[in-house]
Amino acid sequence: MPAPAPPLEDSPTRPTTTNAPSAGLTAAQVARLRRAGATNAPVTGTSRSYAAIVRTHVLSSYTTILFSIGVLLLVLGRADDAFTSVGIGLVNALIGLAQECRAKRKLDRLALLDGAAVRVVRDGTEVAVPAAAVVRGDLVRVRAGGQIVVDGPVVAGHVEADESLLTGESDPVARGVGETLLSGSHCVAGNGWQRAELVGARSHAGRLTVEARTLTTDRTPLQRRIDGVVRLTMVLALALSAVVLAQAVLGGESFLGIVQITAVLVGLVPYGLFFLVAVSYVRGAARIAPRGALVQQVNAVESVSHVDVVCTDKTGTLTTGRLTVAEIRPLGGTGSDHDSSDEVRNALGRYAASVTQANLTSTALAVALPGEAWPLRDEIAFTSALRWSGQVTRDGVGWVLGAPEVLAPHLVPVLDDGIVADRAHRGLRVLLLARATRHGAPLRGSDGRPALPALDPVALVVLADELRGEVVDSVRRFREKGVAVTVLSGDDPRTVAALAARAGIGTGTPIAGPVLDTLDDDALDELVERTTVYGRVTPEQKERVVDALRRRGHHVAMLGDGVNDARALKRAHVGVAMRSGSPVTRDVADIVLLDDSFAALLPARTEGRRIIDGLSTSMYVFLNRVAVQALVILITAALGFAFPYTPTQVGLTVLTVGLPSLFLTFWARPSAPDPHLLRNLGRFVAPAAVVTATIGTLVYALLHVWLPARIRAGALSAQELAGLEAVTGTAYGEPGFVEAAVTVGAQTGLSAFVTLSSFVVLLFLKPPHRFFAAWTAPVPDRRPAWLAALLTVTFLVVASVPALASLFGLAVVPEVFAIAVPAVLGWYLALAATFRGRVVDRLVALAPRQARRDAAPTAW
Repeated sequence: MPAPAPPLEDSPTRPTTTNAPSAGLTAAQVARLRRAGATNAPVTGTSRSYAAIVRTHVLSSYTTILFSIGVLLLVLGRADDAFTSVGIGLVNALIGLAQECRAKRKLDRLALLDGAAVRVVRDGTEVAVPAAAVVRGDLVRVRAGGQIVVDGPVVAGHVEADESLLTGESDPVARGVGETLLSGSHCVAGNGWQRAELVGARSHAGRLTVEARTLTTDRTPLQRRIDGVVRLTMVLALALSAVVLAQAVLGGESFLGIVQITAVLVGLVPYGLFFLVAVSYVRGAARIAPRGALVQQVNAVESVSHVDVVCTDKTGTLTTGRLTVAEIRPLGGTGSDHDSSDEVRNALGRYAASVTQANLTSTALAVALPGEAWPLRDEIAFTSALRWSGQVTRDGVGWVLGAPEVLAPHLVPVLDDGIVADRAHRGLRVLLLARATRHGAPLRGSDGRPALPALDPVALVVLADELRGEVVDSVRRFREKGVAVTVLSGDDPRTVAALAARAGIGTGTPIAGPVLDTLDDDALDELVERTTVYGRVTPEQKERVVDALRRRGHHVAMLGDGVNDARALKRAHVGVAMRSGSPVTRDVADIVLLDDSFAALLPARTEGRRIIDGLSTSMYVFLNRVAVQALVILITAALGFAFPYTPTQVGLTVLTVGLPSLFLTFWARPSAPDPHLLRNLGRFVAPAAVVTATIGTLVYALLHVWLPARIRAGALSAQELAGLEAVTGTAYGEPGFVEAAVTVGAQTGLSAFVTLSSFVVLLFLKPPHRFFAAWTAPVPDRRPAWLAALLTVTFLVVASVPALASLFGLAVVPEVFAIAVPAVLGWYLALAATFRGRVVDRLVALAPRQARRDAAPTAW
């Protein structure tokens, strides 16, 4: 038989018999275990290294091609082309790199154990060591107020552990000799010794930390759509590049020309969308921070707007973690007059005021029933093992407050079980206040241990969990918007169902956690569609429920405050933590509610819909530009014309795409996501691109025919010729000047037409008047129209000033604009007629298009 563990004394050092197991480990044993790695060393690192993160964002196939082109252009002396080609791609790469590195640093710091020193027995002496220095087999002292740092059984004494952050069970659990204590829990009462069995990464805390530190990236629906569009564009750009570059090589194009053509073709990929997404997310996070929500994962704001199921823990999320007095019911005594309600309330108030170790129950009573403490002769503190507490006043009156079923064998008369059962089935906590029948009766036995005397029932005390003030209204507003709320708790299912009913959550039949273990995934998928309340669920079961909801096509948000919620938070589309919760939960959450307010998700949802509206509109702008450029390049190549763009001319997209999309995103209004976004994008972009590219190519071809004759005839002014010489780098009269001047002039005319038509596209997307409402209904916001006008003026100024025009590879030739500007009017009439006649719908036999919702925002 093993020798007993060390006695439970508080001396800082205590000799023990060195040759007995109770002497703990020897220094040699500790050294050997450390070499073997059997220490409680904290878990370090995440699943991705910094090198892997850099490779993903900076050395991807796209950025590698882009940077290579930039280097070649620099070598060839085309610094302006290099900057235009590489700039946006480099910014996107750096933003993604910074975001993931920030997430890695945060997760690397995550720790479930606080690292405080603990006391162990080494070589027969009790010594203090850091938690990380504990090794497997150590005898660890466990005392009230301390954290449990390893997994292992109690070998001496008796303790009560608060495992709420690990399991969700709000009440402390008693652990005696042979029963296991879990790392990460806290000792709230008692005193004992524990033998370390599982340490470090193998302990409960270690496993939770490893899981929490896993880097996860959950793309939002809009991000997936943007990714899909960009990938499709990349494929088309590659196909177009193969054709155009093959033609350039066979046509004897110079090496510089081929590099410039490649830079333009690579620029077709709308990677600026990713930059816009990042800007939108940062702005959205900044807008909701004052409303009580701190965004830690940049896409969380947008993701919240898609949520249709909110899963939430009970304690600390729906409730404040405090109790309230729901009812006080006086009971009859033994032959004596019944205690009046006032007398009962006075006794409870004085009882609560006299408790020396306050707990949730005494605090609730003290708040509801303020009273003056009475002098005590003796006090029995509440423990989960006893399930009662008691006080003997100085004048000899004994009072006991505890669970009715524990006090029942000592009651005279017997208590009616139906009174208690009715309230317990409603999820309420029922306590019984009783008085010793014999004056001066002690509350201890002859051995000094707590013991109950004969008792006279005085009153039932009914307690309820205190709901957070905003919960009922928030649940109602979520329900009105079609968002279901599901409760996942470690508490008794009846208690959870009662609280859910008070919060306005439809309960149905509450399900206990053990039932979930009997179900396969298919059965669980069916269950989650009709059940909203789960009790006695473990962290693994919470994760299973979230997984089942995701399999059913729901977009899930998970709210929690304890470590037991961390796995479900990471598995949900959006993990939301309370600021007052566990540091681990806060670190893994996408959003932290700074005021612990359930209501803060509502403005986050509104802001998410604003982001979706802005980015969706920007996708129209981006894809229209890409499709027009690609078609123009393809048509001109087929007709045998010179390549229609240079990298510097592509820089005009700052005016045609960059600024418009940025402002449209900032001015967006919250509206429901367009479920047919990709289809509507096709309906808009296809006709717009075809009409624009066709007329643009006509402008390009006409200038190719018209300009040579004008140049040879000397019809151009000296100023116009000087502008052509500056852009082409060839003097008038030199060989090749006419050909180069014609190409630059035609490119300038094409760029002018495409640029001006891009500004008018904004009026199609956000029509200020029904005259422009060929695609969608007019909007009350006039800012997009003013933006289009301002950009038009800006471009005309740039095109007329030689120093500014040369920055974008444009020639200052007014005669070119005499053809390009009137072409815009014809383009508008043709495109408006195409939209109004629903030509695309008729060609492909699609259902009538629904107008995009740009009306009033959803009210929250």
